[in-house]
Amino acid sequence: MGLTAKELASVVEEIAPALADGWVQKVFQPTPRTITLEIRAPGRTLMLLCSADPETARIHLLGRKPANPASPPPFCQFLRAHIHGAHIDGLEQVPGDRIVRLRLTSREGPCSLLALLTGRNADLLLLDAEDKILTTLEEGQKKAGQPYRTPTRNPQARDTVTAEGLPPDQNQPFPWSHALEQRYQAKEEELTLTSLRQRRGAELRKSLKKTARRIEALRADLEKAERYREYARYGELLKANLGLIQKGQEQAVVIDYFDPAMPELTLPLDPSKGPQANMDDYFKKHRKYLAADREIKPRLAAAEKDLQGLQLERKALELGTWQPTPNSERRQPGPQPSAVSRSPEKPSGPFRRFTSTDGLSIYVGRNARENDELTFKFAHSDDLWLHAHGTPGSHVVVRLEKGADPPQETIRDAATLALLYSDLKKSGKGEVIYTRRKWVRKAKGQPPGTVTVTQEKALFVQLDKARLDRMKERSGKPL
Repeated sequence: MGLTAKELASVVEEIAPALADGWVQKVFQPTPRTITLEIRAPGRTLMLLCSADPETARIHLLGRKPANPASPPPFCQFLRAHIHGAHIDGLEQVPGDRIVRLRLTSREGPCSLLALLTGRNADLLLLDAEDKILTTLEEGQKKAGQPYRTPTRNPQARDTVTAEGLPPDQNQPFPWSHALEQRYQAKEEELTLTSLRQRRGAELRKSLKKTARRIEALRADLEKAERYREYARYGELLKANLGLIQKGQEQAVVIDYFDPAMPELTLPLDPSKGPQANMDDYFKKHRKYLAADREIKPRLAAAEKDLQGLQLERKALELGTWQPTPNSERRQPGPQPSAVSRSPEKPSGPFRRFTSTDGLSIYVGRNARENDELTFKFAHSDDLWLHAHGTPGSHVVVRLEKGADPPQETIRDAATLALLYSDLKKSGKGEVIYTRRKWVRKAKGQPPGTVTVTQEKALFVQLDKARLDRMKERSGKPL
């Protein structure tokens, strides 16, 4: 059961003064229909919860931070990009209704986060200064640009009865928030766990398919290489008979002196090649067998171990015994290339790698060759690309999901790295341009790493030691 209008009025009256003159420090989305704002208010940090779940629609302060998914959903990313750092101008309730408006001033100007805590129609909306919709929790940006209209309240509607456990304990600093947190804690934990289990189940289905395909490919490569096991012996036999073999022969009959019985052995030849080239081919294929035996078998064993772990985790989900861990969404194995058909490729590439404030991967080229490889071979078209403006420096790429907008803090993290690994490092400040990778093109006739860029935006940044230290800590390596 969500809040009644009377309860909501009490909550708003209680927390509005505490939020005044605060600013949005972080944005999280612990469940599909709940967001939490970490707010730095004068002298303290507060956690504001807004739930648009029909069963638990409410707004109040939290005493503890809830668990969050490893990667932020699109609505959370949009909020991070638009209201991170926004000043709180006020919190108010639409009189007599279950609608609350959080008035903000962001870098883009005045805006509002609107919480419609109205049962089945519960939703969260971000509005601009003219009350036009920027995005909604329910429908994303489908209604972007449309004017917001306050829902018509049914005059026959009656407020629901206050739930057991209220009025609140007046000994608490925020008694209404404390009481509501206690009322909904078990239900919210259940919803959070259900959400994490569903998310993990979807990830497991993908990972199981990928891992099974990888095992199948590795086994096929190993089986193919196994055919070359005896090719070193065949090469030695050809080597001993080079003077008897002519170009154009399709086969050679030799005595197999490795066998005590000394039988005759017929070896296929490539008639377009000479004796030496045919011998070299046999030795080359045997080296492929040795490489496959050395490289594929350990990878196959690791993949089979991964598969076993994923199957056990899926079984736990089916039995209802699965519990989330901090790395639940990060440990699924990814596809790896075949050792026989091509050389192994490290998932992170040869580049510097960092993790942003929002948990997204940032890659930085070390030199012109790596810049070229990072931008034109490794990066996806929707990834974010950055470079210090008008000066030599590293290409920087932020890996993004298709259609996702980069969070503002991630942009600033990546821009700081672009500045650090450029000729602007000495000055400690400068302009960084950024755009989607698809708007970056190679400059014809120019050295590797030279590009032309369109549809770029610019950001002025200064080297922030605290920000760099945090990235250093997350990456586990020196900058």
